[in-house]
Amino acid sequence: MTLLQFLHHLSKVFTEYFKTLEEESIRDNFVIIYELLDEMMDYGIPQITEPKILKEYITQESHMLEITPRPPMAVTNAVSWRSEGITYRKNEVFLDVVESINMMVNANGNVLNSEIQGAVKMKVYLTGMPELRLGLNDKVMFESTGRSAKGKAVEMEDIRFHQCVRLSKFETDRTISFIPPDGEFELMTYRLNTQIKPLIWCESVVESHRGRVEYMIKAKAQFKHRSTANNVEIIVPVPDDADSPKFKSTIGSVKYAPERSAFVWKIKQFQGGKEALLRAHFGLPSIRDDDPERRPPISVKFEIPYFTTSGIQVRYLKIVEKSGYQALPWV
Repeated sequence: MTLLQFLHHLSKVFTEYFKTLEEESIRDNFVIIYELLDEMMDYGIPQITEPKILKEYITQESHMLEITPRPPMAVTNAVSWRSEGITYRKNEVFLDVVESINMMVNANGNVLNSEIQGAVKMKVYLTGMPELRLGLNDKVMFESTGRSAKGKAVEMEDIRFHQCVRLSKFETDRTISFIPPDGEFELMTYRLNTQIKPLIWCESVVESHRGRVEYMIKAKAQFKHRSTANNVEIIVPVPDDADSPKFKSTIGSVKYAPERSAFVWKIKQFQGGKEALLRAHFGLPSIRDDDPERRPPISVKFEIPYFTTSGIQVRYLKIVEKSGYQALPWV
């Protein structure tokens, strides 16, 4: 596991330095890669894996140093992911919970499998060495302390933390306590293996005639009216040799993508509870037997801001720093 985790951090550091991790960027930056590997691994033991700290003394641009280079204090500190002496005129913390749903539904409308993958992302602009404590509506924590959750408690699986989180503290009382890195980072990821209904439901009727095929696609937003799905993409597969596309939709825009053997229905904003209809017509130069079993599935992609399917909630975020600046929440 250490080996896999180190490789994961290695790819993250390379991406921070070269923006894209591919064969060409590795070949072009092999000198810096040698330097990074030398600092990140000693005698087979992982050392510094935080890109922000590495960037302080392994730079990409060549320039003359006026003073003798010295590694930052963070390298020799117990807190190797944050430098000392960081100051901000305005102390701010931004926290986002981002969830993605992977779901497969069969032609009869039954959910075959569904899972939620979530991440807690933070942007930290705080002075000094602050200690943060984060509280979530964690079911295991409520059960272990004997308290009752006011709302719905969530049971998270496969939790993975950033190296800054004190694991011993989390194992004893499920408190997420940490000294954060400076700037943007991913605090934790989790997974929930729960049955959920599709948020955007699609129905399709396909009629094949001699030399042509017609599609009728109905999309329904099955979430609350106050929420809105952004950048909705409904990708409907068509035969490889389909031509002469004609589209008519009640909302959004439709484009034929022959390289994907599909047409893409894009809806910029799709409000909860609304329905949308699309009719598509294609010509078929060859005659073939229509086999519904061989039709590839429709794919649906979308984003819903300020909406978590799992029901996970941030109960509190406490900030403690020896200089004693105030921490006031706003949403």
